[in-house]
Amino acid sequence: MAFRLLAAFLACVPLLMLAINIATQSLGPDPGQEVTESLGLAAFQLLIVTLAMTPLKRWSGWAGWIRVRRMLGLFAFFYAVLHVLAFLQFILGWSDLWATFTKRPYIVAGALSFLMLVPLAVTSTRGMAKRLGKSWKPLHKLIYLIAIAAWVHFIWQARSDIAEMVAYGLVIVGLLALRWKWNGVRGLIPLVRG
Repeated sequence: MAFRLLAAFLACVPLLMLAINIATQSLGPDPGQEVTESLGLAAFQLLIVTLAMTPLKRWSGWAGWIRVRRMLGLFAFFYAVLHVLAFLQFILGWSDLWATFTKRPYIVAGALSFLMLVPLAVTSTRGMAKRLGKSWKPLHKLIYLIAIAAWVHFIWQARSDIAEMVAYGLVIVGLLALRWKWNGVRGLIPLVRG
């Protein structure tokens, strides 16, 4: 229980830091851009942390990592929703959605990542897992495609300093390589039992 509370607190830290920066007006010359990027980065980082829970459990033998995985995934979705809303409010606007969507490839990658995340959030409860039965796990393998699409979303909009995104990409590749090693290539393919 204490570990769950600690994990929840740590997942809330990006939002708390953002709230402090808003209250102290420390967001720089383009506050809307800063809010949008901070929320998106928090969603992406939590997505990667969620992917890391299974390897941590396998290495440590402690099941506590798996107990917080669903919660961290839902926090990632929460930040992703806020990121999309901030993007629509501060950057894109609500009127010219389609024109901008088709002109900026990074938006397409981000939208695909977000849309694939929705069914995972909707089916994250124990009740939905029981209802879906053996289809639940293959559906939740979408997390692998989501992580890749989210990384593409970030790397495409990086302007000069891409070192951080390259580092995140290497972490994702490492986590996916572990799953390949443990479960074979079929274990990485969404919607396929393996």
